[in-house]
Amino acid sequence: MSEIAIMAALAFILDLMTLLRFWPQGGNVSLAMVPLLLIAFRSGWKVGVVTGFIFGLLNMTVNPYIVNWLQGILDYPVAFAVVGLAGIFKVLNQQVVMIIAGTVLGIGLRLLCHFTAGIVWFGEFAPEGTPVAIYSLTYNASYLVFSFIVCLIVLLLLHGGSKRLFHP
Repeated sequence: MSEIAIMAALAFILDLMTLLRFWPQGGNVSLAMVPLLLIAFRSGWKVGVVTGFIFGLLNMTVNPYIVNWLQGILDYPVAFAVVGLAGIFKVLNQQVVMIIAGTVLGIGLRLLCHFTAGIVWFGEFAPEGTPVAIYSLTYNASYLVFSFIVCLIVLLLLHGGSKRLFHP
């Protein structure tokens, strides 16, 4: 429980130190997902999901962009909880493969959450003539692809520096 609290708090602090934040309806590039992914790789998907859910609740308290209660749940606690599912790759013997596959899965599922919320609740922001699904995908991918790259690089550097970080 202590590790969950520490990693959720670390994710919260890292999210406050955003690398890029200029998307009008929310979204940023930060290192917040690194602790969420790291704990998922260390302790498994259940602990990762709980940590992500807690971080999502914390994240929802600071400058949330909520237009509907269901959208708020999907864009915050659910979107970060699914990042913890990266821990399903904990069983792999190759840690580098685990890190890459888990990061793709976790951030990909987060993209799916934001994409769905974007289609349902943010369609009016799509430029005229642009399908809502295309708008939602490009909007959310525009920051999550960069977050993916940054988080993957940091996780691989951490792994190269100390493989023990990825073991409980």
